[in-house]
Amino acid sequence: MITMLAATALLLSAQTPSISDVVQPSFRDASFQVKVTYANQEELGKISKDFSQTYKFRVMDVKLKEPFMIRMTGNVEDTSILFVLNGSTRLMSVPKIGLRQREDLEKEPGKRQTALDFGFLTPSMFQGLFVGAFVRTDRATGDYVFDVSYNPKYDYKTYYRVWIDPSKRYITRREWYRRDRQLATFYYSNPVNQDGVWLPTHLMVKNVDNLRAGETEYVAMKVNTGLSDDLFRLR
Repeated sequence: MITMLAATALLLSAQTPSISDVVQPSFRDASFQVKVTYANQEELGKISKDFSQTYKFRVMDVKLKEPFMIRMTGNVEDTSILFVLNGSTRLMSVPKIGLRQREDLEKEPGKRQTALDFGFLTPSMFQGLFVGAFVRTDRATGDYVFDVSYNPKYDYKTYYRVWIDPSKRYITRREWYRRDRQLATFYYSNPVNQDGVWLPTHLMVKNVDNLRAGETEYVAMKVNTGLSDDLFRLR
């Protein structure tokens, strides 16, 4: 009897997906535009003040590169803003007002944007920053459900529950929690395939009241074109 139970446990363990089963292993870089198609500042504000501010950029140019490199440029009215994240260091530049701020976010991992924000996961994210724990397979969709939390070394209480299409390996739904309080739910859709990488091209976010707060589209997407590291230098 004990042998049978042990064998059953091993079989179930072998069938349990790991986070490595749902990352995009072929992803190297991407560039695209994020266009806001809907924004309700009152409903966005229920998520967080900082989050609502991001929807004031009607269009942003985004470049991502492994590992942990992001460059974003946009305009709010007549003011241009540049964000560069390289590793755990972030640079924000607003030339109009002479602002050039450099921050070390090593102890504030929640401020570090990653591919997770755009609806997919990469292997490097789980090499010190995040850990992923399988929760279940969603019966309705067949998606794998994982809890993605920050490495325990950070003692950071924010985490995400994500639903991931197991064949295309992109996030279809993401719930954002802070100290077990849900802040928002993100719905990703309309995936496209480039160079063997599936990425979503539409995002809708709802607040804790389940009200639509914002929507964006990712357009002019290009994947694995060999973006130069110079684009992400903190200078």
